[in-house]
Amino acid sequence: MNAVIFGATGMVGQAVLRTCLADPAVDRIVLVLRTPVPDTDPRIVQIIHRDFHDFSSLAGDLADLEVCLFCLGVTSAGKKEPEYRRVTFDITLTAARVLADVNPGMVFEYVSGQGTDSSERGRVMWARVKGETENAVIALPLRGYGIRPGFIRPMIGVRSKTRFYAAAYRALGWLYPMLARVAPNHVITSEELGRAMLAIAARRPDERIFDTASMKALIADDRPTR
Repeated sequence: MNAVIFGATGMVGQAVLRTCLADPAVDRIVLVLRTPVPDTDPRIVQIIHRDFHDFSSLAGDLADLEVCLFCLGVTSAGKKEPEYRRVTFDITLTAARVLADVNPGMVFEYVSGQGTDSSERGRVMWARVKGETENAVIALPLRGYGIRPGFIRPMIGVRSKTRFYAAAYRALGWLYPMLARVAPNHVITSEELGRAMLAIAARRPDERIFDTASMKALIADDRPTR
């Protein structure tokens, strides 16, 4: 399997990259980044690209890929809808359209979040925008999926780059065992999320939207990545 990851330095991207590196079925891992990151695995190919609103020049570099794990995103806090949409919708679709041209039918997994609004008509701004993004990805000539995790517990060195979220995870991490008991369909570890996304890439299921419960069910019989 040859995969490309957008957002590999974020919390979800870190988890997905770690899962890919632990899976011998993943032959090549292309990272599209603004700045290089340290790596020691020969399967990793880093593409440094500054303009995330135009990926047309990367078409040749992104050919012959089977899976895109799109983990790039920003918080909606403090942002007006046009600014949030410019990052959330525009960048995602800019990448997805280039990939659809060079790899039609490839798996494209867009990480949105629990509460995403597929109707695109709800009152919550971020949920509408992410719902529109999911719908647009699924409508492309790709095998598009919406990935909707709830509360994510970072595991094994995975960290959020957003200061507020990083601080919240440090302060509230002790609540995870209780949340996992009382609301198991709303919490997932970063390791489970990475495994579920690779399972979707490998199996290409008919279902196109995966929430926490369906991701956990998908990997229920799998052996955890070590």
